[in-house]
Amino acid sequence: MSLLSLTFIFPFIGFLILATMRDRLSQDTARAVGVGSMGLSALCALVVSIQFLTTYESGTVVNIPLWTWMQIGDFAPAFGLSFDGLALTMTGIITGVGFLIHLFASWYMKGESGYSRFFSYMNLFVASMLLLVLADNLLLLYLGWEGVGICSYLLIGFYFHDRANGRAAIKAFTVTRVGDVFLAFGLFLLFREFGTLNIQDIITQAPALYAVNNQNMILATMMLVGGAMGKSAQIPLHTWLADAMAGPTPVSALIHAATMVTAGVYLIARMHPVFLLTPGILLYWVGAVGAITLVVAGFCALAQTDIKRILAYSTMSQIGYMFLALGVGAWQGAIFHLMTHAFFKALLFLSSGAVIIAVHHEQNIFKMGGLRKKIPLVFWSFIVGGGALAAIPFVTIGYYSKDAILWESYAAGHQMLFYMGVFGAFLTSIYTFRMIWFTFYGEEKTHAHKLSGLSYQIPLAVLLVLSTGLGALITPPLQGVLPEGVGKLLEVAGEAHGKHFAEFTAMGAMLAGAAVAYMLYVVNAGQLLAKFKASSIGGAIYYWCYNGLGFDALYDWIFVKPFLLIGRLLKVDPVDKTWGVLPMLASIGNKAVVAIQTGSLRGYAASFGIGMAVLLVLVMMTVV
Repeated sequence: MSLLSLTFIFPFIGFLILATMRDRLSQDTARAVGVGSMGLSALCALVVSIQFLTTYESGTVVNIPLWTWMQIGDFAPAFGLSFDGLALTMTGIITGVGFLIHLFASWYMKGESGYSRFFSYMNLFVASMLLLVLADNLLLLYLGWEGVGICSYLLIGFYFHDRANGRAAIKAFTVTRVGDVFLAFGLFLLFREFGTLNIQDIITQAPALYAVNNQNMILATMMLVGGAMGKSAQIPLHTWLADAMAGPTPVSALIHAATMVTAGVYLIARMHPVFLLTPGILLYWVGAVGAITLVVAGFCALAQTDIKRILAYSTMSQIGYMFLALGVGAWQGAIFHLMTHAFFKALLFLSSGAVIIAVHHEQNIFKMGGLRKKIPLVFWSFIVGGGALAAIPFVTIGYYSKDAILWESYAAGHQMLFYMGVFGAFLTSIYTFRMIWFTFYGEEKTHAHKLSGLSYQIPLAVLLVLSTGLGALITPPLQGVLPEGVGKLLEVAGEAHGKHFAEFTAMGAMLAGAAVAYMLYVVNAGQLLAKFKASSIGGAIYYWCYNGLGFDALYDWIFVKPFLLIGRLLKVDPVDKTWGVLPMLASIGNKAVVAIQTGSLRGYAASFGIGMAVLLVLVMMTVV
């Protein structure tokens, strides 16, 4: 376990080297440092994981204290790491998938200016995420939490010469910062209640000290959920994710598959004993919000034309499934879907990057077409990755995790959430088919060139295999770390009578979506949709979905415009002008006194006489 700290130290060292040397390094050297540091990190994670699985029993938590971070009275948080089955799963995803993304990025970014700068940000991104999941206390977790936030800003705005990219980076940073403030409030509340921010101490003491629905715990979990919503792009703090596509495609893969958006899911899963004390928050603020998000994201994805924005909304939808799972108590199912999603979403984003390179940086799927013969590896990667996203039964990894979540929600008795999840599967199948059809079939609308290079082929090949049913053989070691879901308990007891109904309903929704998509885009060739979009109602619905159901416009009206108005009012600094009244009065008095200093003896005598007369009158009035 002594190698555990090296998992984030290696990429952090890579960041320091690349950030300080920058343009003095050749691209080959920068590639060696950036990708090599991630390779060493993944190797250390593998060794530590094997050692943990062969040495410790399930449910064991290994604490590795490093040093005391700060000491203020009795407040002395230690800089320490904590490793269990959940941390092992997250570390494996971050380092393994992160390494493949770095390797692909070395090919994708070849010849770009700022090559070293790009990899320095990527290394710091991974180091921050690893610190987040390995931290043994919430203060250190918050440090990693803020680290991934600043790295997302740097990477989304990597092409900062385009003002739109800069605005997208600012938007991502600002919206997630709202969630970060909620999380900070949550940490203050937890420290007030427990006197510590050590995660194990909190989750051990919480059930013993507090009853269910304790008001302090409700308030604390509300704040934690607010933080999770921001990082994991759930309604209402979801608007940043689609615009985050402004960054290079490997950045999108890293954000969506291995790092940032999974942080909120991890936080709720890690603090699950506290959330079990607040079942209302868990069901409505986590589960219901996830269900609403996955449906909203599905509608938005149907109207997108940018291949990366389609995938962005699909990520929002899949994270919604994870929140749904957490809300109904399927803790292990949520983390399993987090792992499977990391595989197939990384595959889809990297494949989309390859498509974009092949068609000379075109991202509109309606300007592509006919690519399946030009780039066959990318085509099959999209077929497998898209199949996993749509949860094609038995042969793709997405089937095993998504359908397990739907079964858990059905078994827990939350029928509304179950059917919302099923409807989300129907929408997912439609927009996935649509994306693949217009990208790889039909006539070639943009000339594409063939791709070559092991740096792009190896990551796609590995992720392709992991996204098939073979990837489902990887079982996260979560026994004893996270509770079993109701569905799993019913299966063990032999009473899972509704499981087949839930599975067949989910599969039926997926097949129905594929059939609808085939009829609309292949048989009808989009004519029916064209007529619908040409109508006033259809055009309004399409515009509404294309623009994210109007959330950006709503926030602009509620928050942005009032803020700008206040800024314009404060531009003249009324506070300073108010205090400026005093020196203004002094100045007026000074000018009045100066005006009577004429130097005329006759004037002075007259003034003196008038003054004496006034004083005499006042004295006489007083005496009387």
